[in-house]
Amino acid sequence: MKKILLLLMMLISISVWSQIDIKRTTTDNDLKLSALPYYNYGKGLGLTSPDSLFQLNIRFRMQNRVTYLQEEDEEAAIDGQIRRLRLRFDGYVGNPKFLYALQLSFAPGDVGEVREGENINIIRDAMIFYRPNRHWNIGFGQTKLPGNRQRVNSSGGLQLTDRTINNARFTIDRDFGFQVHNLNEFKDKFSYNFKGAISMGEGRNSTDEPDNGLAYTGKAELFPFGAFTKDGTYFEGDLMREQAPKLMISGAYQYNNKARRTQGQLGNDLFEKRDMRSILADAMFKYDGWAFMAAYMQRIAKNPVTYNPDDITDREYVFTGHGFDYQASYLFPSNYEVIGRFSTQDVHRDIQAFAPDAKQFSLGVTKYIWEHAFKAQMELTLDDLDYFDGTSKQNWYVRFQIEMGI
Repeated sequence: MKKILLLLMMLISISVWSQIDIKRTTTDNDLKLSALPYYNYGKGLGLTSPDSLFQLNIRFRMQNRVTYLQEEDEEAAIDGQIRRLRLRFDGYVGNPKFLYALQLSFAPGDVGEVREGENINIIRDAMIFYRPNRHWNIGFGQTKLPGNRQRVNSSGGLQLTDRTINNARFTIDRDFGFQVHNLNEFKDKFSYNFKGAISMGEGRNSTDEPDNGLAYTGKAELFPFGAFTKDGTYFEGDLMREQAPKLMISGAYQYNNKARRTQGQLGNDLFEKRDMRSILADAMFKYDGWAFMAAYMQRIAKNPVTYNPDDITDREYVFTGHGFDYQASYLFPSNYEVIGRFSTQDVHRDIQAFAPDAKQFSLGVTKYIWEHAFKAQMELTLDDLDYFDGTSKQNWYVRFQIEMGI
């Protein structure tokens, strides 16, 4: 009887596994997880067990940079650092429909300053996914929220050495919670994606005292002319030299109830919790080596300034306001690329006394040796700051950076 039951179980298992297509997963190790894009020309180092019940893929990347900085009325300075050092593991366990993705950071700029009573921010992503078919991703854990395009893209897929001043102030970042993505991308016809998340609202690696405030995020992406080649929405520049025009238009909204930090998932702790709303819109166009991007970001909060009850001169405020980003580039046949970017940032009147309006101008040249996985970048950036009292300041820097990864 036991042998008959064992035989039946084996037959059932074989029948179930015969319906699962693992060819694509085992040949290129491409998990294609929309919640955790990690653009890379290579696929890393992949290991698959003989029975195909387990897969592990290992990737790394690093950014080494040196910067010459000149701030107005300050002595010039030179800064050299490992800006990013990341290690990623992904794969599946038991069934290719059940996936995992881990990403750890080790550079000081990633981990941040170690402070007494606070967590060390080594863990960037720790997600478990269920992918029943190519149209759905359901995730649980910590990773990037479906926010603005530049933040969702990996920092390894940027054309310039860093994201914009608006991304630094208005983005929604990593958080712990549930995400559901509905993907409907096709090569040569209208495509669309819908993405949603319910998360804690406190940012990555938070262990603050629990409360009943959550963050609710929704995003829609439209592709009027079909999906970009090789998931081209997840990296900047037209490295694939699109043979036909490709366009993406997207919009996202987040309501963060009882947020504790000055930028929602980022920033210093507020002295009182505040409700925040974020509006994010993006457009991306690529064709024949040309690439254009534009973005709008806004954060809204009532009574954004909070004060220390024990010291009225000590304050923390929600960074409210809005900004625009514009970026254009051309990739030459030699794989040299020229990039220009312009950003404007206007703070809300409630915090004008504490933060300046800003404009940022950037010019860059990038040499792609192995697409974004191995590249050398040179950048010149000027920041123009206008303060509430009528004064202004100009700061600039020149930076050289090398990115390498697998």
